[in-house]
Amino acid sequence: MTIHPQLQTNNMTLIENKTYGGERPLFGIHDTELKNITIVDGESGIKCCHNLKCTDSNFYGKYPWWHVDGSEIKDCYFAAGSRSAIWYSHNMVMKNCTIDGPKFFREMTNLELENVSIKDADETFWKVKGLKIHNVNLHEGTYPFMFCEDIEVDGLKSDAKYVFQYVKNAVIRNAHIVTKDSFWETENVTIFDSYLDGEYLGWHSKNLRLIRCHIGGEQPLCYARDLILEDCTFDPASDRAFEESTVQATIKGSITEIKNPTSGRIVADSIGRITIDEYIKQPANCEIIDLSKS
Repeated sequence: MTIHPQLQTNNMTLIENKTYGGERPLFGIHDTELKNITIVDGESGIKCCHNLKCTDSNFYGKYPWWHVDGSEIKDCYFAAGSRSAIWYSHNMVMKNCTIDGPKFFREMTNLELENVSIKDADETFWKVKGLKIHNVNLHEGTYPFMFCEDIEVDGLKSDAKYVFQYVKNAVIRNAHIVTKDSFWETENVTIFDSYLDGEYLGWHSKNLRLIRCHIGGEQPLCYARDLILEDCTFDPASDRAFEESTVQATIKGSITEIKNPTSGRIVADSIGRITIDEYIKQPANCEIIDLSKS
């Protein structure tokens, strides 16, 4: 991970071992290194700033980091009271931090996170464009990553609900996601080597591609357009897959049920049952191949 070029570390003012409270105590600072500072209460501790480096610091007050352009945050703690802490900020790198507050990271561009734990992921990562994630944990909460674009993920563990809805242009690797309604109405998303467990995966998506993924939960991958699966596996509970989807899929092992795919080609090592009924949508010409019967 690299610091964005907007952050310059030469000739920076040092603020060290200080505690701040009240309204906007560090408003408008720039070209500044913050080390071992504490924001104890109040609102908007750091606002309308640029070119900041912050290490070994603690944030307890509301909205402590808004409208900041060019920053690096390392080894810091954001308490539950620091809700909605980082909005409208651009060109940021965060490493080795713990976040207990909800509603972080909104309306941002060029954000990188590495080794970050988010204990309350409620409504976190909304409308972020240019997001890079490496080894991040998300816990609880709803709707993280709503409306994000241009995402790169390598290492994500999440049990938050409704993740990655309305996302565009994402590449996700080595994720472990337990949720429901994930990847709804996404566009141009590719997922490699990941565990995806939860009902209604990928409904209404466009150009969703899953490579060597394991899929669990009921009714996965329905109402999708131009869906691709390569060497994926399915949990036995994953029934009624691919309903009203256009799909090209190779499936390792068994899949419990395929129901009413619209078109394409599905090849599986074995298929428990194929359900084609009067509700199938035209052109109704999906080729389904059960290798155990060939």
